[in-house]
Amino acid sequence: MARKAIGLKRVGILQWTALDHDPQLIYRVAGPLRPRNLILVADAVSVRIEPALFLDTGHGFTDAQSVAFRPCGRAICWLELDRMPEVRRVRFDPSSEPGRVTVAALTTPSRFLARRLVRWLDRDRYGHGPTRVQRLSSSRIELEGLGSGRDTRRYRSTAEHYTEVLAMAAARPPLELDAGETPLLSFLVPTYETDPGHLDTLLNSFLAQPPGLAELIFSDDGSKSPRTLEWLNAHARVAGVRVVSGERNQGIATATNRALRHATTPWIGLADHDDALSPGAVVEIARTIRARPDAEFIYTDEVVTDGRMKPTSYMLKPAYDPVLLSGVNYINHLSVYRRDRLAAIGGFREGFQGSQDYDLLLRYLDGIDPARVLHLPYPAYLWRRHQASFSTEFKPVAVESARRTLTERYGAPGRPVPVDDALLPELHRLRFDLTIERWPKVSVIIPNRDSPDLMATVLAGLRGTDYPDLEIVVADNDTQDAATLVLYEHHREGPVPFVVEPVPGPFNFSRSINCGVARASGEFLLLLNNDIEIEDAGWLKEMVSCFRYEGTGIVGARLLYPDRTVQHAGVIVGLGGLAGHWFGGKSDRFWGPMGRLAVRQSLSAVTGAAMLVSRACFETAGPFDEERFAIAYNDIDFCLRARDKGFRVVWTPFATLIHHESASRGSDEAPDKVERFRREQKNLRERHATHLFDDPAYNPWHDTRGSVPGLRALDELPHPR
Repeated sequence: MARKAIGLKRVGILQWTALDHDPQLIYRVAGPLRPRNLILVADAVSVRIEPALFLDTGHGFTDAQSVAFRPCGRAICWLELDRMPEVRRVRFDPSSEPGRVTVAALTTPSRFLARRLVRWLDRDRYGHGPTRVQRLSSSRIELEGLGSGRDTRRYRSTAEHYTEVLAMAAARPPLELDAGETPLLSFLVPTYETDPGHLDTLLNSFLAQPPGLAELIFSDDGSKSPRTLEWLNAHARVAGVRVVSGERNQGIATATNRALRHATTPWIGLADHDDALSPGAVVEIARTIRARPDAEFIYTDEVVTDGRMKPTSYMLKPAYDPVLLSGVNYINHLSVYRRDRLAAIGGFREGFQGSQDYDLLLRYLDGIDPARVLHLPYPAYLWRRHQASFSTEFKPVAVESARRTLTERYGAPGRPVPVDDALLPELHRLRFDLTIERWPKVSVIIPNRDSPDLMATVLAGLRGTDYPDLEIVVADNDTQDAATLVLYEHHREGPVPFVVEPVPGPFNFSRSINCGVARASGEFLLLLNNDIEIEDAGWLKEMVSCFRYEGTGIVGARLLYPDRTVQHAGVIVGLGGLAGHWFGGKSDRFWGPMGRLAVRQSLSAVTGAAMLVSRACFETAGPFDEERFAIAYNDIDFCLRARDKGFRVVWTPFATLIHHESASRGSDEAPDKVERFRREQKNLRERHATHLFDDPAYNPWHDTRGSVPGLRALDELPHPR
């Protein structure tokens, strides 16, 4: 079999170093020497692995013909190629991050030998995690719920996708300018001892934009370098360019404010001296301003580059989310402000070194109608991310500055809100829980039937929770198990109010929730599966504290499988044409794009396995739908109905629970449940048009066919949102 390696460097007979996040080994399995059985084995060496397998049946490699492994120490994939004559090539991606792995490709002439070999290999000998085995005897790999009609071809690199996006922008009709129209936008660029090569790159990217729409203002902060000063003097008279200077170095805030005082355009963009604008950036921003004259703030996606401006990755962002912004400055570049409002708040403030842009954002956006904050899903900015861009010594100063501005933004006079580390220490967690004086009553509603071991575990965890005002309502579905009935009696006599509400008849999760809510008396309603294991005493206080974010009606928790891989980090509506958990199966130390899995954020939906709902939200949105969503998708339907009523759905990683998923009722894929499951899928599509849903938490350039976002092609550039 001919083999081609992409993104991999051989460092031994079987050992490879993955050089990027998309390493690939491609095997040609057509021809007279085609093996009957192919066994691919990958072992972790320096990182846990998350392999993926792709089959080419004549149409190239696609996500529709792929299988993804959850994180593991060893992955074994057995392909019975004699039963898959249409497969021409096999692609094996051994890892999703740089690091060392070993990969072996083994062939056998018979299934008997292949089975023996797989059994021998199926042992975790290296201590990097469990062994996972996948056996394929058919090329018909199908994902549920497809039908978005989107092109989901896989791109080999960010650069390939970016090139295609730029071509789409260039093919759009030109923006018509009125005669005598003045510039719309000023880019403010503070400089200090800047390398002239970097200034050339930025200037050339500006001059590549259509003339007349924007100006570029360099504000030098007391540079002494002859090369920098010579460059600025030489380019001060270039059309559309202005240079202003300060006598001494006073910092980025002062230099940018100086440029702001010289700007006369209605809109202001901020650019760093060593970055660049993408082709079409100014035109796409101008189109957005014309389409939405009520906008107060616009931010774009961005391309991350190396030191030589070669694209390496994207920062593809969600729609505006103040909850996410309270944990990480995901907005970053390119940000476009109204000049009059920017001047009214005083521009940049001194004393917030390293996070002066974050401080400006939080002050500027405070009080603005969220509907007037627009995300433009166009990669308009090239961010040169190289070693000189970061300072390990400076990072603590930047973090401290960020937390001071967060404390000011979310606190009140005399009542500051402490800020701690998020799951990533350089990101942030507002400690609302340390400021709450009266904790509202929470009613915990647990659907159950029999399951004494599961119930004993979840009730013990609730007993160890440090929340001061709880009641427990078990919505019981005809329990007959004696041990469970004894457990109920034991808890009736405990310090926490405990009631059992009978829910007779066939199991209906929605009916169980509704019956439990009818019996509950709490201001907040915690829907909790009986297969949840509680590890941290403070988890519920964290969930309740998230209601301090304005408009919150629902809060979801982070759920892990027993092997500590991710089961639930929030739901993206539209995945697979329905709705799905993103990044399912990733390591609990995987933080996602821009660190989003390490901080709180708004989402369209969260799982009902651990969902906290305000009573006001439940009564406004209406009960769980017992007819259309008896078992599956009832939580998604409820969240979307609550969202339509104006309630925010928040997910927090600071409440982490273990979920033994479906341990009590079994999988939805059991044969006797498939028909019901298909019917509820259909109901979700019909009610919420999930196959067309543009989830604000998800970037339009992200593929919706799997739980791990890839890049996709679109028929046209996405609209601002």
